[in-house]
Amino acid sequence: PETGAATVNLINGSGKPVSVAITAHPAPDRIQVSTLPDGVETYGVWGLSLPSLRRRLFRCVSVRENTDGTFAITAVQHVPEKEAIVDNGARFEPQSGTLNSVIPPAVQHLTVEVSAADGQYLAQAKWDTPKVVKGVSFMLRLTVAADDGSERLVSTARTTETTYRFTQLAPGNYRLTVRAVNAWGQQGDPASVSFRIAAPAAPSQIELTPGYFQITAVPRLAVYDPTVQFEFWFSETRITDIRQVETTARYLGTGLYWIAASINIKPGHDYYFYIRSVNTVGKSAFVEAVGQPSDDASGYLDFFKGEIGKTHLAQELWTQIDNGQLAPDLAEIRTSITDVSNEITQTVNKKLEDQSAAIQQIQKVQVDTNNNLNSMWAVKLQQMQDGRLYIAGIGAGIENTSDGMQSQVLLAADRIAMINPANGNTKPMFVGQGDQIFMNEVFLKYLTAPTITSGGNPPAFSLTSDGKLTAKNADISGSVNANSGTLNNVTINENCRVLGKLSANQIEGDLVKTVGKAFPRDSRAPERWPSGTITVRVYDDQPFDRQIVIPAVAFSGAKHERESILIFTPHAV
Repeated sequence: PETGAATVNLINGSGKPVSVAITAHPAPDRIQVSTLPDGVETYGVWGLSLPSLRRRLFRCVSVRENTDGTFAITAVQHVPEKEAIVDNGARFEPQSGTLNSVIPPAVQHLTVEVSAADGQYLAQAKWDTPKVVKGVSFMLRLTVAADDGSERLVSTARTTETTYRFTQLAPGNYRLTVRAVNAWGQQGDPASVSFRIAAPAAPSQIELTPGYFQITAVPRLAVYDPTVQFEFWFSETRITDIRQVETTARYLGTGLYWIAASINIKPGHDYYFYIRSVNTVGKSAFVEAVGQPSDDASGYLDFFKGEIGKTHLAQELWTQIDNGQLAPDLAEIRTSITDVSNEITQTVNKKLEDQSAAIQQIQKVQVDTNNNLNSMWAVKLQQMQDGRLYIAGIGAGIENTSDGMQSQVLLAADRIAMINPANGNTKPMFVGQGDQIFMNEVFLKYLTAPTITSGGNPPAFSLTSDGKLTAKNADISGSVNANSGTLNNVTINENCRVLGKLSANQIEGDLVKTVGKAFPRDSRAPERWPSGTITVRVYDDQPFDRQIVIPAVAFSGAKHERESILIFTPHAV
């Protein structure tokens, strides 16, 4: 033991108890004593005495001998105070098996959920215990971070439950510490959790995923916070003043992500999301994100294939006609046409509660006030739903107008598509919807357009009405005429002429030629000083004029003390 002495009581050969000191504990089932009394037998009676052990009394109920030479004893603890408890109602605190008792374990899964009620902020703390400990309670300590970085105590509490609610909390950064405490005041290891009562941070980034007539917006926080959701606002135009978002943009809803889907979300157009973080405390500033729906024309045709294929009209068109059943009806209709001189009108209609639908087929030949003959054929469909009228139709006609004879075919519908049914194909060749036309392949002889943009996000190629050309990778084999611009990391493989002024911070190449020559020396002089004339030749293969600069030469010298001859040393100036 850390303090005190440990002893073992043994029975010696005379049958008397002897107490000896324990000097070591080399193994869990082995001890070393200071001296071994004489006459100690195997399986003899012994007793252990430790400072940390309390004496307890037991009443033996049964003794069972095991096959390995040991005995199993069943006993009931004897509490001398039980008579006073039964007879007089006295209360005795149960004693621990050791002086130190059992330290309660640390709590687990400590969480805090912040909520608001009646203008006040509440914090609901919850936790678990790894095992059941009798008589345990929990001590809570709540602190808040001060402006100087220190922690200020807000509240303390003690409870026997595994949940507790703090009320009337102000905004701030909090830390909650929970300890388990047993009946003797011993505390377990602390468990802490930090939480924040404040408006959330704005999204750090917004991911926009284009789709067919839709855009998916997924905001991201710099630090994940499970209590934060996002408000989504949508606009077809950019809002320059962020304060006008709530009055100008359209509110979509609140969630972790949002899919803005509508036939009015057209490819090639920018759409603006304004997103902010929200929690029970407040809201962050708006963050703007701009995106476009998918511009994959082939994908749109596949999309329309599925949308059109689900309609009753498409199923009716793709169903083969049974000519045997229609033959008598056709004969009857033709007969009625013979009897009508200038007009046939057939109408089919049906009403169902607040809905109504009508189909009308018109075949007409008439004479106008100018005695001109006009012919027309048309099929009109109209349906009333929730007080709104929907119309679809197709018509063909020939009219005698002031400009001459005019023939025309007109279509009226939200969506117009052409499908080639060859080989069971159901993918449309082209689709017109929402003032846009989607085609798979187009061959044009002449195209006039103010703006041309390629696919991709962002597009790899665009030509705007102001003449701005943007291309990620351009291979130009012809001539280029530019009045201004910027070139980065450009290599000129062949000759280049600069007729104007060239300004450069740094130039590498054969722009300056330097030639050095040594003056001949006079062999008659003792020191062989420079003397005479020098000729320098510069060989140049460049087509531009060069300027030749010859540095001036100055001579200086001094008279030696032992000689009368002056020696001069040339210096270039």
